[in-house]
Amino acid sequence: MLQAIAEGKPRASEELLPLVYEELRRLASARMAQEPAGHTLQATALVHEAYLRLVKEEDVRWQGRAHFFAAAAEAMRRILIERARRRGRIKHGGEHKHVSVDDFEPGASQSGGNEVDLLALDESLERLKKEDPRLERVVTLRFFGGLSVEQAAEVLNISERTIKRDWEFARAWLFREMTGRPASDGEEQS
Repeated sequence: MLQAIAEGKPRASEELLPLVYEELRRLASARMAQEPAGHTLQATALVHEAYLRLVKEEDVRWQGRAHFFAAAAEAMRRILIERARRRGRIKHGGEHKHVSVDDFEPGASQSGGNEVDLLALDESLERLKKEDPRLERVVTLRFFGGLSVEQAAEVLNISERTIKRDWEFARAWLFREMTGRPASDGEEQS
C-alpha cells in the first residue's frame, strides 16, 4: 500500500488511512497529552495534517511500516514546532518553562506546569543531530512519535538495549542543553 502511494496510484492513500489511522491516533494522543493546557490542536487534527504531509511527499520509497511511522513522528514534530513558533510570535517570546528530564518520557503527564518548551527542544535537537544523528532520531521517535523502545529499535534497526542507552544519554544531554546544568543522579535515572 505504501509503495502504491509512492508510485502515485489512485485511491492508494484513501485505502491506507483506515489501516494506519488508529496507530497514528494513538501516537498523536500520547503526544498531545504532553502539550500545555489550553492548546487548540486536537489529536485528530494532528493525525490528519501529518497524514496529508506524508502522502503528498513525492519520490518517497517507503521501506515498510516502521519507516512510515518514523516519518509520521517527524511530521508530527514539524507540525508542533511550527505551531509553537506561531504561538511564540504571538506572545513575543513567551515565558521560559521549567524542564525536567522526566518531560522527555513519551506519554508523561505535563500537569503541574512542567511543559516542555518545544522551540527550545527543537533547537537542542538540531544541535544534537549535528553531534549524533541517531540520538536525535531516538528522541524524535520516542518523544514526538510516542514509540516504545521496541518500536524505535525496529525503526532504526538497532537493539533495544542500544535504544535504551541512547534514550537515557539523549535525555540527560537535552536536560543539560535546555537548562544549562547537568542532570542530577536522580534525574538521570528516572
